[in-house]
Amino acid sequence: MNLIKSAALLARTELAAPVRAVRNRLLSREGISPLCVSFYHRVADTHSNDWTISRREFLRHVDYCQASFDLIGLDELQNRVDNNHCSHPTLTFTFDDGYAENCEFALPLLAERNIPCVYFVAIGHVKHQRPFPHDVEAGVDLAPNTLQQLRDISDLGIEIGLHTRNHVDFSKVSDPNIVHHEITTAKDELEQWIGRPVRYFAVPYGLPSQLTSMVIDAVDRCGMLGFCSAFGAYNTVGRDSFHIRRFHGDPCFSRMKNWLSFDPRKLRLEPNVNYALRPRASAHTQPTQCQQSGGGSNQDLPVGETASQSVYPNMPQVTIPQTHVTSVG
Repeated sequence: MNLIKSAALLARTELAAPVRAVRNRLLSREGISPLCVSFYHRVADTHSNDWTISRREFLRHVDYCQASFDLIGLDELQNRVDNNHCSHPTLTFTFDDGYAENCEFALPLLAERNIPCVYFVAIGHVKHQRPFPHDVEAGVDLAPNTLQQLRDISDLGIEIGLHTRNHVDFSKVSDPNIVHHEITTAKDELEQWIGRPVRYFAVPYGLPSQLTSMVIDAVDRCGMLGFCSAFGAYNTVGRDSFHIRRFHGDPCFSRMKNWLSFDPRKLRLEPNVNYALRPRASAHTQPTQCQQSGGGSNQDLPVGETASQSVYPNMPQVTIPQTHVTSVG
């Protein structure tokens, strides 16, 4: 972001701050505060690029968020979404890819402050110490994490999640065997490495074109608790919590602050992500079909939804049919 755009966004965010503060207090009082999840890739002071944030700026993010938000794990986020109640804005830190340099500053900082974090790794790059394609294209072969680093940060309390085996672009994959190799067997291998369950999956690139039903079904069937997108969106109570929405932990602090202050206009821009989940409660429970839709849909909210359209006038909604749908069991 150039300086002019950055200054304009900062000015707009500051002008909107009083209105957003009042709105956020109202959301808190009604128990429907938004739940934010930011994602990062690399924290370092060398080889600056679009997926790297400096140590100083990352510390600024952490300090600001620690002072303003409940910092929670993805499991607690899902708990609040499922229970239709969140009385204070929350934030969850996540990382994608798996860069060795994150173990020098960012992850020790979060661990020292007892801040929950889920760290998503592409295990093929760890296993073979192969740089990521986007770094190779940029002409800088940055080191991925080692297996020992993953074990060490896991021991510090950082949760390890899966980011596929080979950082595959699922928009180009139609073979279920490839999906199985990239998700199901990769999850099993990662669990063997770290000696802990792998509960969450972050889809590489995380745009709607990569969020295919085949991918989401594989995540569900191998027992993980949810998948993360990366197209930029908020989590709100009463929706299906299997889809965890994230936005970029932007090095431009004005843009990051704009996301964190809750910009309801972004709800109108959220794309559709449709998927079906296997029964959870019992053998007699029907599969849950989820339609995550933007654009101010007029669909009915799920039973127990507390969010009012006066507060979220354009909130993307999820319909959970109470009648039989085609089985995906």
